[in-house]
Amino acid sequence: MKVAIAGGGIGGMTLALALLDAGIGDVDIYESAPEVKEFGVGINVLPHAIRELAELGLLKDLCDVGIPTSEWALYSRHGQRIWAEPRGLAAGYRWPQLSIHRGELLGVLHRTVLSRLGRERIHTGHHLFRFEKGIDGRVRAQFVERDSGAQVGQVNADLLVGCDGVHSSVRQALYPDEGPPKWNGITMWRGLTATAPFLSGRTMITAGFFGRHVVVYPISKHYENQGRALLNWNTNVKTADDRPMSPQDWEHTARIEEAVEPFWPYVFPFLDVPALINESEAIYQYPMVDRDPLPTWNFGRVTLLGDAAHPMYPAGANGASQAVIDARVLARELALQPSVEAAVDAYDVQRRPATAAVVQANRRLGPLEVLQVVERRAPDGFTNLDGVISPQELEEIAGAYKRTAGFEADSLNNRPSLSVR
Repeated sequence: MKVAIAGGGIGGMTLALALLDAGIGDVDIYESAPEVKEFGVGINVLPHAIRELAELGLLKDLCDVGIPTSEWALYSRHGQRIWAEPRGLAAGYRWPQLSIHRGELLGVLHRTVLSRLGRERIHTGHHLFRFEKGIDGRVRAQFVERDSGAQVGQVNADLLVGCDGVHSSVRQALYPDEGPPKWNGITMWRGLTATAPFLSGRTMITAGFFGRHVVVYPISKHYENQGRALLNWNTNVKTADDRPMSPQDWEHTARIEEAVEPFWPYVFPFLDVPALINESEAIYQYPMVDRDPLPTWNFGRVTLLGDAAHPMYPAGANGASQAVIDARVLARELALQPSVEAAVDAYDVQRRPATAAVVQANRRLGPLEVLQVVERRAPDGFTNLDGVISPQELEEIAGAYKRTAGFEADSLNNRPSLSVR
């Protein structure tokens, strides 16, 4: 069985490793960019995805660079603590939650693919141009150099998997009338700042309310070993209705003044958010977008994975995690089902409804609903939190999202492995 993967990001690299682990070694990755670059800022990878990466033999390498998050805390825009819960190992999971630089996560995956499959299996500068079903039933895909349009190669594969992100060429070919991603009017600014640790040193916080909130967490074991912290920060602002959407390019930079202005009041005893933004070397700007869940990913010898299949708002730190799980399920089904078509069908049945539920939950703010409730009920702050929101309501919001996204601790700890061997 030959599998062609369009896209060399986190989902595509994980799929290649998952396929090899499932006994499928004839795998090629086709990446549009001229090189696999370790760029970006921080992301969180939740325990249900870390389990899969650990079973692929990557846990030590990931823990050598990332931070095992021990706590997630929610604060009002006045800096009042609303909710805190242990995360990862501290919460009883058998696997950590890791806060990690996106580029370092991709680097671990990329180097592992190189060592296990070989350099010749990764084709950079190969942008998917078109694909079609051949007379032999296989998929014939053609690739071009993205800027010049010059043809650079083609492949005949038993399966083509679109792992090519929110602007997926594969998805566009399958759903040509879908249109652009959906913007919710929120602009995100992201950056990295080297500074002193805050709170526990392994705490992830979200402060404010949806539409004017900030997320901050440390992402570097190297900095932690030096007694410092490399903090990833992400601010989100609901912009004016007449303001155009910012470019959908993760390398689009923004002015510091634009990012810091809405957050001047966010100076808390434990963290000075404006200072954090001002001390960042570069600030990246991006609109918060997603897409509607699709009616099917099942196209016989073609399917989708990760952001190409289910781009979602980053309300619950689930984007990369869901891509990792997609990869493991698809690899398992390809190894166990009697045909490629049966495997794609089984993958679609399992993963499409599950990820659609997460997309919809994130549109309802996921666990960040807590911030909206408190802002609505106590916009000027509170002296008694129980008078604003009960512990039972807090527990239910947090627990409901874990169940929807598939990382409730007992269920995850006790379910069978997705490994074939």
